[in-house]
Amino acid sequence: MDGKEATTAATAPKPELRFVEFEGPDDPLHPWNWPIGNRRLVSVIVALSTMTVAMASSIFTSAIPSIMEMHGISREVGTLGVSLYVLGFATGPIVWASFSEIKGRYLPFTTSLFGFSVFCFATARSGPDLASIFICRYFGGVFGAGPLTLAGAIFSDMYTPRERTGMMTLFSLTVFLGPLLSQPIGGFIVKNKSLGWEWTEYLPGILGSAQFALLVFLQKESYPPVILARKADKLRRETGDWSIIAKQDTIALDPRAIIQNYILQPMRMLVLDPIILCMSTFGAFVYGLLYLFLTAYPDVFQVVHHMSLGVSGLPYLGLVVGQLLNAVVSMLIQKYWLVPRMIKNRGILEPEWVLPIAVPGSAAFSGGLFWFGWSGYKASIHWMVPTASGILSGFGLLAMFLPSISYIVLARPERAASGVAAHTFLRSLFGAGFPLFATYMYENLGIQWASTLLGCLAAAMLPIPLLLYIYGAKIRQKVQIEY
Repeated sequence: MDGKEATTAATAPKPELRFVEFEGPDDPLHPWNWPIGNRRLVSVIVALSTMTVAMASSIFTSAIPSIMEMHGISREVGTLGVSLYVLGFATGPIVWASFSEIKGRYLPFTTSLFGFSVFCFATARSGPDLASIFICRYFGGVFGAGPLTLAGAIFSDMYTPRERTGMMTLFSLTVFLGPLLSQPIGGFIVKNKSLGWEWTEYLPGILGSAQFALLVFLQKESYPPVILARKADKLRRETGDWSIIAKQDTIALDPRAIIQNYILQPMRMLVLDPIILCMSTFGAFVYGLLYLFLTAYPDVFQVVHHMSLGVSGLPYLGLVVGQLLNAVVSMLIQKYWLVPRMIKNRGILEPEWVLPIAVPGSAAFSGGLFWFGWSGYKASIHWMVPTASGILSGFGLLAMFLPSISYIVLARPERAASGVAAHTFLRSLFGAGFPLFATYMYENLGIQWASTLLGCLAAAMLPIPLLLYIYGAKIRQKVQIEY
């Protein structure tokens, strides 16, 4: 090439880039338009995966007495097996959320579920070495954070705003059902001498492996930007037109950009975005109290009422009943309040509309704590009375937690995974820390006064959803953070 040709080539106009988009609202490639049966099936498996990793977080409490006897440690040291796992929930989301917003949902979800299963089995085989048990528990939490972080984002990908509320209820229900159902299950496992404490780890490992195998074959990539990137790649190969690209193809993937724009993104949102901060703090307090119940309930039903291991886990079913009641109420609110308002608003669901139930939820949760404390501190009060308080507490738990997640997904849909990761990070710090001081608090203050203190704190949370319901729209318009 001579100088003239080189100059011509250098100055030749570059072809204009053509960005690929979905072909209208009915494009079959868009996850909202996938067959409803396939979406429901994947959703159920994703929700069960979330329940399994949540169950694994607390089922270890049933194994603590065996670990204490085997290694000669105190209960506080044994509780590290729970706290380190939940601490893994705090660190894992930063990785999985970043991974999902670069490569989509399928690969990080299946990878994390596989790693979770491996570390469950590894924990069960680490019995003679206490350090190995704690290390495997931590990494089990890191990998288990994948389903907790990505399930909400997957539901956001696959369902319209009108359908999404019901699916977020399912997700939130599994987050709480797992730890609560694990208590009677773990207790009866440990009581069975032919099984032993190792089966508290084998069981979630087996369930996680089965769910992993199903999702490998049934789950499809649901993140729209990645779907469009694959469509653009296919069109380029078919047409030979290399000007066809998707917006996802323009993302810088050098290490510095990945760290700044993705890995640190949940922390930026938590610090800079008042909506993320308020809702994450609200949800974190509720989540911390969930794990604190793992100490409070044994104090009442094992120490005061002298129930055996396993049987003492059955009163947790009161909390389960309360959460199922809330799920029914949430569905009715969606049908008779949210959907009519959306229709009047041209199909648009305003994020603030999911918040009102959190106000009576906070009041119910606070009342349940008072009821539990003042009916459970002496044996002369029948055990059914503190058990029944779980209906109020369980209703309040879900009524507070569900809006905190749904509001983040609706208010920041463009970075839903990172927003949920910020929420998961903060709530997991609370969940890891609360069990460590719960024993001392209940021993020093007594069951009734410790529960009273927590009930007052729950009541103090009430203004957060109320203020965001009133001023949330203005805050969202005023606070425009470049994500």
